[in-house]
Amino acid sequence: MDSVGDSLDRALEQAFTRPIPKSAPAQMRYLVKQLKGTRRAAELLGVSQRTVERYVTGQLKHPRRELAARLEREVRHRWQPQIRARAKQKAASTDGLVFATRARFGFTAAPGTTDDARIRDITQALPPQWAERLFQARDAGATENQLLQIAAEGLGQMYFRADDTRAQGLDVEFTDVEQIEISL
Repeated sequence: MDSVGDSLDRALEQAFTRPIPKSAPAQMRYLVKQLKGTRRAAELLGVSQRTVERYVTGQLKHPRRELAARLEREVRHRWQPQIRARAKQKAASTDGLVFATRARFGFTAAPGTTDDARIRDITQALPPQWAERLFQARDAGATENQLLQIAAEGLGQMYFRADDTRAQGLDVEFTDVEQIEISL
């Protein structure tokens, strides 16, 4: 299952203007520069300070698989923060985002009426206010379920209720997510 948080991160990475450093020594040098020291980089990665220094100088070049994954994740998380912030601002103020998903959707409407849930493929443009809510919740540390709830509200309003021009009072249930792809 894809997560909304990971999809938001991938969407922001599409705005990058330069590729992320490929080699482990280059990634380590970038991380040390961002964290302002080898000690903080070592603590973050769970290795010794001397190991970080060896990567920085080029004595070590091929990290273990776990360390390589942690190193790439931390560099990717910190790469081009101004570009990332600009892309967030643009999505939250003017452009919005496109939310594509394959999930189970069910509905509850007026008392006594319901529609059984079924798997649907939906691609829907969400206006800037929904992008802003998703990014703010993500930055505030919201759980995946909270992000899914915000997405369900946005899809309910824009897709199922046609921007609240029909089917007022329709509540959307968003479960069994198979895939999520968000683009800016």
